[in-house]
Amino acid sequence: MTSDTMLGIDTGGTYTDAVIYSETAGILAKAKALTTRHDLSIGIAGALENVLAASGIAPEEIGLVSLSTTLATNALVEGQGGRSGLVMIGFGPEDLKRDGLADALGSDPVLFIAGGHDVHGNEAPLDLEALESALPALSPHVSSFAVAGYFAVRNPAHELKVRDVIRAQCGLPVTCSHELSSKLGGPRRALTTLLNARLVSMIDRLVGSAENYLKQRGIDAPLMVVRGDGALISAAEARLRPIETILSGPAASLVGARHLTGLDNAVVSDIGGTTTDVAIMEGGRPRLDQDGAVVGNFRTMVEAVAMRTFGLGGDSEVRFDDRGLAARIDLGPRRLVPLSLAAALHGGAILDVLDRQVRATHLGRHDGRFAVRTGIPDHLAAGLQPQEAALFAKIGATPVPLDQLISFTQQKATLDRLVARGLVHVIGLTPSDAMHLLGRQGQWNRYAAELGLKLAIRHKNGAGQPIAASPEALAERIVDRLTRQSAEVILASCFAEDGIPDVDPVRSVLIDRALNREPGIARFALSLDRPLVGLGASAAVYYPAIADLLSAECAVPPDADVANAVGAVVGQVRSTTTVFITSPEEGLFILSGAGDSLRFVDEDKAFAAARDRASTIALAHAEASGAADAILTWREEVDAPEIEGRRKLVEARIFATASGRPRMARH
Repeated sequence: MTSDTMLGIDTGGTYTDAVIYSETAGILAKAKALTTRHDLSIGIAGALENVLAASGIAPEEIGLVSLSTTLATNALVEGQGGRSGLVMIGFGPEDLKRDGLADALGSDPVLFIAGGHDVHGNEAPLDLEALESALPALSPHVSSFAVAGYFAVRNPAHELKVRDVIRAQCGLPVTCSHELSSKLGGPRRALTTLLNARLVSMIDRLVGSAENYLKQRGIDAPLMVVRGDGALISAAEARLRPIETILSGPAASLVGARHLTGLDNAVVSDIGGTTTDVAIMEGGRPRLDQDGAVVGNFRTMVEAVAMRTFGLGGDSEVRFDDRGLAARIDLGPRRLVPLSLAAALHGGAILDVLDRQVRATHLGRHDGRFAVRTGIPDHLAAGLQPQEAALFAKIGATPVPLDQLISFTQQKATLDRLVARGLVHVIGLTPSDAMHLLGRQGQWNRYAAELGLKLAIRHKNGAGQPIAASPEALAERIVDRLTRQSAEVILASCFAEDGIPDVDPVRSVLIDRALNREPGIARFALSLDRPLVGLGASAAVYYPAIADLLSAECAVPPDADVANAVGAVVGQVRSTTTVFITSPEEGLFILSGAGDSLRFVDEDKAFAAARDRASTIALAHAEASGAADAILTWREEVDAPEIEGRRKLVEARIFATASGRPRMARH
């Protein structure tokens, strides 16, 4: 019997979410655990234990497990990953100057060898001797290899031969560029392949940790991973092509939004503690970044959701600009630990200090702020400068008030560097605290939020007056500010998708008048042409007001807090194969891509062979990724202009896509 009970997992910046989902009954249970950034497997295990306990479901009843992760994205952004050797076939050193390849390569070794193909798939002689003689010196200093051949998307034969030699001689993982993209553009394809090679060992450890936990708990089910375009791939495929998991988490949230709301067209905004992610849903599918996902300042050839991320969330830092007659409030982009959360975790270490500061006659420069270690193991603090190490030594697992920690101005910059290293959290006032005081959130300590806001209203504006009449009034202003900034980032994303990215909602007088609904002879109004879907644990308290400001229908599903985990488990396996037909001379048609080049003298036979190759390989890839009963769809693009009254085939591109639900375990 096949089980329809599934387990979905999403590793976010603050929490790891888990859901147990049934195709017939929907969500059976959901749970969270704090994400353990230094070892994600700990947070995953915690979330799974919590959701299993909440559901009462026996582990052996689970038929499928699916995981979305930010690990690959974070690693590339932070410059992490293993050292890789890049083998360029048919390229020269001048090609490193294109598409940021030299910057991405850094100090990793590169080897240029003769070979490669032309646009029609015809080969140049491959110099395997140069490869074999260079490998003994290269292999001890790298953990993987990346192989990129000239026009390998038209004929991958040379990449495959080089891969086989490296595997036989070195026994190290090898990534070939034709396995990652069918698009032309050798240097960017090489860059994508290099980044993938660096991630192989990291994703292998994550998937291995998840598999080990599932085995220990008796969960005998396929493990899937969410790809950056929202599709699912098997854990084995994710190990081979980990770069495809960049933007996995945001993609899962869009799939979850579609499933939870049933909306085909929507603006989807996911608010977390740290960021707000905005994307567009069109025809039931997320819009994809056609130029390739950008991550870590590098544009890859990986298809991923066109997601825009902004440093704005429920835990954003509240900043006061008191230089004008009316004090201005701005939020983010830095995340703080909310006072209400810190007091729930540390009790008197927060409340006693806030009480002392409130009783003082004047507002101190660092009142309402604390520092605490993040819990990252001490060995990751290696390499601190003496002043950083000295300050770090004064900070422990119990929060330290900044008015006791910082004695002179330069120490503030030192503290900021410790925060940037991920070693220290700063605790302070956030929108989450404002919501606690107003009674719209209640999971943490309201009294700490009240004390923090009592301190904050002591700030003066340019006229020397308090910035708010009461803590409640200031809390309302903070929430209003989050509403306005959220509307602005959503509009910025919509303008970019509409092809007018130069319009800045923050600086535009007309947009300001429209959002404020100001009267005038000329009145301005704006609205969205589709519903606004709010996701995230706090979406229900923020997004009705944001949608109202944008004159949009608001759609916050009941399980918006675990939409990513739902998306991880309800997605489909999808594999697309592209095959090309070119005609270099009249009466000759060359089929290339996804295999060896073939020559035809009959155009119809060339197209038939191309369709057959594309469908066969797409179905095979979908099956290897875990699809059951995949369905094929087709798309063809033919460039065949009339020249002097006669049709001339320049290039035809045949796309075959195989998609289906993942295969479930039988129990």
